[in-house]
Amino acid sequence: MISEKVQISESFLVGAILAAVGGYMDVYTYIARGEVFANAQTGNILFFGINLAQGDFRKAFHYLVSILAYISGAMVARAIKWNAWQKLFNWKQVVILVEIIVLFIVGFIKAGSADIIANLLVSFVSALQIESFRKIEGKAYATTICTGNLRSGAELLCDYFQLKEIHKLKAGMQFFGIILFFIIGAMISLNITGKMGEKAIILSCLGLV
Repeated sequence: MISEKVQISESFLVGAILAAVGGYMDVYTYIARGEVFANAQTGNILFFGINLAQGDFRKAFHYLVSILAYISGAMVARAIKWNAWQKLFNWKQVVILVEIIVLFIVGFIKAGSADIIANLLVSFVSALQIESFRKIEGKAYATTICTGNLRSGAELLCDYFQLKEIHKLKAGMQFFGIILFFIIGAMISLNITGKMGEKAIILSCLGLV
């Protein structure tokens, strides 16, 4: 049972669902939208630099748009949090609503020449999510990338083996559980995107709902 001190938005269940959506989005943009990572901006920054060095400015711009959209998404999430009307609503629910609307729109953007717009919007949504949902039961984590979760899980397992504290083991397994759900979301996206194409992203809204 979740402690009363832990918000529902910081529960493992919510984190697992959002991680599955994160994995789903990443595979979707890679398969259906020109091999761009919506979530993993490290990869996009790398490809931006490579294409810039090779003189392929058109391809470099393709990745730069995703990076800038991600920055904008993080800033908008903070703006929603600090907006005056946040007292009327839970600001994280507002963020989720924005995600649903944007991803639904992406599903109706035709694949091909408009992929750059679709990737911009998905990266924007990814940043909204990672900025808004940052903790599981008080521990920092990420729903759209795995590197930090992998490190945190490994650290906690090491602590458990050294200190024999069961809560360290539980916390470590939570991080690996989040990674597992990210993988599950990616696997689901692989199958569905292959069949539905650009409209596959609409199904990710179900998890957000």
